[in-house]
Amino acid sequence: MKTGTTAGFIANTDFGWLSHFLHRAEPPDEVDFWQPSPHGFKAIAPGAPFFFRLGAPRKAIAGFGFFARYERVPVWLAWG
Repeated sequence: MKTGTTAGFIANTDFGWLSHFLHRAEPPDEVDFWQPSPHGFKAIAPGAPFFFRLGAPRKAIAGFGFFARYERVPVWLAWG
């Protein structure tokens, strides 16, 4: 039995998306992660660590945050 641990989630992302945030004067205090699914996001609870992993050729964790909430929004708003 595990006690005092919180399961995290590793989300794949690309360097282009990450670069958008790297070139800002100040780092963002909130980011959105879009996932095309009609079933919602139930992988982790609010407050759990959320890691962003770059694909090949970098294959590394490039950032992290803490999951706050899931909201279902239309595609135009998610990409707006």
